[in-house]
Amino acid sequence: MRLARSAVAARLAASAQVLGPVTSIYWHLGELGTGQEWQTVLKTTASRYPELRDHLLSEHPWDNPEITAVEIVEATDAYLDWLKRTVEPGD
Repeated sequence: MRLARSAVAARLAASAQVLGPVTSIYWHLGELGTGQEWQTVLKTTASRYPELRDHLLSEHPWDNPEITAVEIVEATDAYLDWLKRTVEPGD
């Protein structure tokens, strides 16, 4: 919640959804592990992604958190306008 709130407050993301806990199965330090995690979906523009990524990397407690990007392929014009206005208020 802290990471999501800080990203939205800094206007690096227009909104955030925190989902979980989810059960993850993964390899870590050469061992198969299982654990509970929370997934956060942050909405931003491609131009703001690098700053959002850097913010998350600097604020996350893990050395290698999963930070990935999924392109918005289709959305309403109104949604895309809101997204851009929210994260790029100077444009």
